[in-house]
Amino acid sequence: MRQPKAFSLGYGLMVLGVLLQISLHGVWPAVPARLEKWPEPVPTPWLRLFSLGEPVALAKGLMLWLQAFDYQAGVPLALPDLDRERLEGWLNGVLELDPRGQYPLLMAVRYYGELAPPDQQRRWGEWVYRRFLEDPRARWPWLAHAAIAAQHRLHDLPLALRYARAIRRHATGEQVPAWARQMEIVVLEEMGEGQEAQKLIESLLTGGLLHNAQEIHFWQDRLRLGQNKDKQQP
Repeated sequence: MRQPKAFSLGYGLMVLGVLLQISLHGVWPAVPARLEKWPEPVPTPWLRLFSLGEPVALAKGLMLWLQAFDYQAGVPLALPDLDRERLEGWLNGVLELDPRGQYPLLMAVRYYGELAPPDQQRRWGEWVYRRFLEDPRARWPWLAHAAIAAQHRLHDLPLALRYARAIRRHATGEQVPAWARQMEIVVLEEMGEGQEAQKLIESLLTGGLLHNAQEIHFWQDRLRLGQNKDKQQP
């Protein structure tokens, strides 16, 4: 069965176009990826104006744009090469648009922080700490991540203790699990501050903060073990 002339002509033009594209791709010089840093952050009042009454939607869109910014012209770029302070400014703006949003904090500790050199990891931890203090009950998970990173990646126990202590003091309410408020005890024990850890355990047991029978029994045994160890020391 013969194909119509129009179909044959269209198919031939399509094949010719593909061949021409392949030929040009082979001879055209490759354009190297050019590093573009984040632009200066837009002030929050302007962001609210641009949101047209939908600040949460704009916040989500900005996060998608920020997340894709380290992959330019098909080439992944090292995050330390990008401007951290400008990125921080954009993340601040996103949180101002959507204070209940968690994604900027997650990205700070689990993506930007983990891929950054140690000095920038510390700065991201401090940023999360400052934003945590604004809403401890909702933002405690990200400071807990920062505390774990300080303890195990940075090997900075005093910094881990500072973050863990902030969670215990400020993150209150039933939505904050017991393990988060008890991180401070673990860090103190690792620092060799057994007596201070025992005082915290006693406050947990006597302050009505524990409601699970197994958990109460666990900390009673932990306290007893620490006290016996102190008695055995000369």
